[in-house]
Amino acid sequence: MKKILFSVLMGLAFLPMQVSAQSLSAQGLNYPDGWAVKAPVEKPRVIITADAELDDCNSLIRFLLFSTDYKVEGLIYTSSQFHWKGDGKGTKYWVSGREYDRPGLNFEPMTHYRWDEDNRFIDDVVDAYEKAYPNLKVHNPNYPTPEYIRSKVAWGNVYFDGEFERDTPGSELIKNVLLDDEPGPVFVEAWGGCSTIARALKSIEDIYSQQAGYDKIKKKVSEKLVLYLSGDQDNLYDKYIRPYWPDVKQQPTGHGAPGLSFMSPATAKNDLQKKLYGPEWIKENILSRGEIGALYRVWGDGKQFAKGDIYDPFGFDKTADELRAMGYVLWCPLQPKGTFISEGDTFCFLNLLDNGLKGYVQNWGGWGGYQLPVKPGEQNAGRRGPNARPAIPEAKTPDFLPPVMYSFAERLKWGVTPTFADANHEPQIAGPTAITAKAGETLKLKYTVTDPDKGQKVNVSWWKHPSCSYEPECNVADPSSANTTFQVPADAKSGDEIHLVLEATDNGNLPLTHYNRLVITVK
Repeated sequence: MKKILFSVLMGLAFLPMQVSAQSLSAQGLNYPDGWAVKAPVEKPRVIITADAELDDCNSLIRFLLFSTDYKVEGLIYTSSQFHWKGDGKGTKYWVSGREYDRPGLNFEPMTHYRWDEDNRFIDDVVDAYEKAYPNLKVHNPNYPTPEYIRSKVAWGNVYFDGEFERDTPGSELIKNVLLDDEPGPVFVEAWGGCSTIARALKSIEDIYSQQAGYDKIKKKVSEKLVLYLSGDQDNLYDKYIRPYWPDVKQQPTGHGAPGLSFMSPATAKNDLQKKLYGPEWIKENILSRGEIGALYRVWGDGKQFAKGDIYDPFGFDKTADELRAMGYVLWCPLQPKGTFISEGDTFCFLNLLDNGLKGYVQNWGGWGGYQLPVKPGEQNAGRRGPNARPAIPEAKTPDFLPPVMYSFAERLKWGVTPTFADANHEPQIAGPTAITAKAGETLKLKYTVTDPDKGQKVNVSWWKHPSCSYEPECNVADPSSANTTFQVPADAKSGDEIHLVLEATDNGNLPLTHYNRLVITVK
């Protein structure tokens, strides 16, 4: 019993640090008495590389609204096979087998592809974030300043598809972060191609490979860098990164993630999902929420990232036949005006959010999906991106789309709401996150669940996360109570991990959810 109590106390030791309401009021921020604003003990370091695609812009809006949860180290323009800027010198370019090399399109070698010369979508989103910032920090003081975010914007390798022959401000930024002495992983995300990331690694190779100690430098970088890839959009992961940097980790995600792709509205599974993708909900909860919400792309919005881009028919409120007659390629099902289009890269960072699931820790998984345990004879189970396994079983997690969309909408509301009491905020959970116990042992689980919003009620539930090593189903004695017991299964083996999730959801107009992942390690 003493050992169990010690384990519970050790779990408590890993709770996030908190900032009191009193200390925040001294900064001119008015929070409810007794409430503590969470400040993650260690924020994951994140670098985003993105090409000029509407879903990258939509994902970036969400990314910045959750910048309380990670340390933004870079927001970098990059290219892909789908979007490249050209070198501005009239150089023509062509790669066989690309999107433009399809029967009937009749493209010739070109100086740029699906890229507007004046495109500055990252800067546009940062400018809109700056307008929202005075209100955002009222609801969470951990928001980074617009000046800090703007200092992290850089141009990477955007000239051509797969071009990584030259150093750029973006590649230098990545290189310097990978070589610095700050501990911990750096999550570098390729929402477009890998050109700028590959250039950073190639620059490190070029500078140090002929010097003494290169093996040590390469080992440091390989251990530090964690890639989240939204596919291999210029083939540089397979061509350069994987062969020359084989120890760099590529984080598999996607299994059990909410549908946020171009096809999601057409494949909605139930009425609630259809509502969340629908024009009325999107208009009320996203588009109407300040300048940052107004940047969000939806069907029929009259916008295009590059004028005349035949693969961007989304801005037109026309029929499929009318769009085809105009020369546009309708490559996903036509949707009503105002409907959700896509956040095709959001899955790359959802597991980094500080929602209590701790999805990026040992790739445990969270809102961004999880990695299935790899069984003998299987490869890359649950992997999304290069070498993905085509068929994966049904996810055994709750439908994350509602909490993912509600939290996004509420943060947009924060950006236009100057008073804390006039918006909703996530519940908080205090209690153990790690326990060590014997097979067959009964554990007393005690958690405190609170909500910062006066008068709100919070409902709780327990469920087992499927990413843990112990596969059979098991649950707590009372799944609807924060204070309950759990008997470790008698057949659990030493070293097994059982991941139990306590989920807390308030009854706000847009219900917000927070979690506590309890990891039980069997002795």
